[in-house]
Amino acid sequence: MADDWRKSLKRARQRTQIWARRHIPPGLRLVVGLIVMVGGVFGFLPVLGFWMIPLGLAIAALDVVPLWRWLRGRHRKDD
Repeated sequence: MADDWRKSLKRARQRTQIWARRHIPPGLRLVVGLIVMVGGVFGFLPVLGFWMIPLGLAIAALDVVPLWRWLRGRHRKDD
C-alpha cells in the first residue's frame, strides 16, 4: 500500500519534469521553479497550495543539477 502512493508520486514528478523540459526554455525553468516555490509558501490561500513547493523544486532541478555537476568537476571532457 505505501509503495503505491510513492510510485504514483514518482510518476507525477517525472511527467512534470518531462513536460517542463519540452515546453519551458532552459534559462526560464529555474525562474519558473522559484516562482512556483514562492507561491507554495502561501499555501494557506485558497488557490495556492503547499504542493507547489516540491513541484517548483522538480522544475528548478532541471537547470540546477547540471550546474552542480559542472561545478564539482563531474562533467564530461570531450577530447
